[in-house]
Amino acid sequence: MKKYTAAGTDIEAVKARNANSGMSYNEAKAFMARTTGGHGTAKYSSTDIEAVKKEIHQEKHT
Repeated sequence: MKKYTAAGTDIEAVKARNANSGMSYNEAKAFMARTTGGHGTAKYSSTDIEAVKKEIHQEKHT
């Protein structure tokens, strides 16, 4: 026996489509975080890496 919502939507059909629809938004974000880790993004940054290293070194030794 098929189950329907009050609006007449076939619940099992929606579940089947959702199962085959790919990653959710949060799954996609987690995948990108795991697989990229920020690698290769230096060209988008204007941070002076050497200046940051010097600043950190000074903070540790003052």
